[in-house]
Amino acid sequence: MQAKAEQQRRGGRLRQRLLGLAADLSVHKLQLAVTVTPAAASLLPALAVAALILLIAAARRAPAPSSLDAYRTGVAVVDPPSISAPPRGSAAAAAARVPPGCDIFRPGEWVPDGAAPYYTNLTCSLIQEHQNCMKYGRPDTGFLRWRWRPAGCDLPRFDAEAFLDAVRDSSMAFVGDSLARNHMQSLMCLLTKVAYPKDISKTTHPEFRTMHYESHNFTVAIFWSPFLVRGYQPDPARHMWAIHLDEPDAAWVPGIAGFDRVVLSAANWFARPAMFYEAGRVVGCHSCLAPGVPDLTHRHSLRMAFRAALRALAGPGAAFGGTVIVRTLSPTSHFEGGEWDKGGDCRRTRPLAAGEARVAGLDRDFHGAQVEEFARAKAAVDAGGRGRPRLVLMDTTAAMVLRPDGHPSRYGHWAHENVTLYNDCVHWCLPGPIDAWNEMLLQMLLQDLLEEIFIPRNSMEAFVFVLFWST
Repeated sequence: MQAKAEQQRRGGRLRQRLLGLAADLSVHKLQLAVTVTPAAASLLPALAVAALILLIAAARRAPAPSSLDAYRTGVAVVDPPSISAPPRGSAAAAAARVPPGCDIFRPGEWVPDGAAPYYTNLTCSLIQEHQNCMKYGRPDTGFLRWRWRPAGCDLPRFDAEAFLDAVRDSSMAFVGDSLARNHMQSLMCLLTKVAYPKDISKTTHPEFRTMHYESHNFTVAIFWSPFLVRGYQPDPARHMWAIHLDEPDAAWVPGIAGFDRVVLSAANWFARPAMFYEAGRVVGCHSCLAPGVPDLTHRHSLRMAFRAALRALAGPGAAFGGTVIVRTLSPTSHFEGGEWDKGGDCRRTRPLAAGEARVAGLDRDFHGAQVEEFARAKAAVDAGGRGRPRLVLMDTTAAMVLRPDGHPSRYGHWAHENVTLYNDCVHWCLPGPIDAWNEMLLQMLLQDLLEEIFIPRNSMEAFVFVLFWST
């Protein structure tokens, strides 16, 4: 019921944008004197449609000025006047920026970008200290001045106003490990060009934060869950984890109820030594050396955890009715000169060229398991004919494998501090390459908006929408 009500609410709001066109078109004045006779009465519906088409055509010949005019390719949808209506230049208009037929996740290359970065550590106060590379003295800045370009097309720049309009009156949860937090903080920094959020968290735990953009009624939250399923250390001194592969983590499952979108991600923590449980019983392990316990692969544990998490979100009886965005792994392979705990580091200062690196080894195993489990869950939803929740894949791995230069390395703390920290070649500097994830996310949202707007409620709307699209 909740999912159906939410779908109707969002669908109604999108339809209102289109059906309110006539009231918000840039036609200064239109006066009609009509004498209705019984014979002409039957023609009124057709005349109404024709009048709306003429109004649309007039508006398209003389569109209202907009900060997003440069991005338009012939489709512009504006909101009807209301107290909460966004200004012109809304996400509906910016949706035309989505490159037709462009797969933004296909392999490509990083190209120089003289306009980067979008923000700095001086303009955004929301950066996690360990990713605040500029504050802690990283000497080079060239790694900031690159943009991701998929093969055969261009990924438009991030537009904070368009993003906030696209998520107006909605909510988004990031579920995963510290890279999920890294992703969310990148987004909030990008949005500071328009607005700062208010912290409305109900806990003081730093890994469970809820932020609200009052101007757009948009809520964004982070739920810390490095395995997505229940995991804990029975004896921290042994560095062995207990992971219940069939039990979605209660740290996030109840909390995401009512959210419109969930960005799901996890990978790095599955490399840790662990005992694996299903139905409360040991089924295997990784690096446990326990007699009689089969040593299972990293790929197996990650696969089963994603299966359980996606079942909680999209399986039969699941209460969630929004959109699940599965983000693929951020590379674990950027340590050079040793492993992460044996002196490995990442000191490069520019991206790798296209074809210079590929997804391999553990990264390939993890990526394959994530993509396969996503496809499995989506096929089940489609086969069930439910239509909700909606599952989409955000495959960022090919882009990020080329960016070993974008990590904090030793620049996540002051050099003189007496701290024991390994060189960080896992997280991403802010600002940095991770900002491209939100360029991708914006394009996904705008494409969704285009697809959802043109869903007619009846034959009259269908006729108007088709003619509107073709004029």
